[in-house]
Amino acid sequence: MHRFIFLAMLLAPPVFAQDQATDLRTAAGCGPTKTQFDVKVDKKQHSVARSESGKALVYVIEEYKSDPHFRTIGHVTTRAGLDGNWVGATHEGSYISFLVEPGAHRLCSDVQSMFASALKLSGAVQLNAEAGKTYYYRVAVVDERKQQTQLWVKAMDEPEGLLMVSKSGQSNWKVKK
Repeated sequence: MHRFIFLAMLLAPPVFAQDQATDLRTAAGCGPTKTQFDVKVDKKQHSVARSESGKALVYVIEEYKSDPHFRTIGHVTTRAGLDGNWVGATHEGSYISFLVEPGAHRLCSDVQSMFASALKLSGAVQLNAEAGKTYYYRVAVVDERKQQTQLWVKAMDEPEGLLMVSKSGQSNWKVKK
């Protein structure tokens, strides 16, 4: 019996630590880690919508920067979360938009990947939404050979946000089953 209790105590901390990390990611705004998305980009679509009455509109625009001497294969997919739920996903050079209720929110973004090191690439910001306003956020993924890959989320003002949408394709995403 003592061996069982000792074994249970030995194995319990990693389980609790994993639950705490998940809880902290959710508190930062991210959705479930295991959720995966399929993403298609319409490079011809560059529309800016209007917010609905009583709500705010949020744009998340992914920008991928890499070392020009380093050839990458494939696309980086980032997921956007709001208050602990995923609201969409993008590939490099694309955007999503969604409506939010007025008030304080937490916006998170991370890289969707099968590699553990890439799963650590994430960023989060506080969003204080006001009804009728539009907010623009840049998710920058910087992949340079000389440095460790980084991801950050930064707010942009309206002129910069409109310019980024004009250069980006609209992301059409769905959850993988």
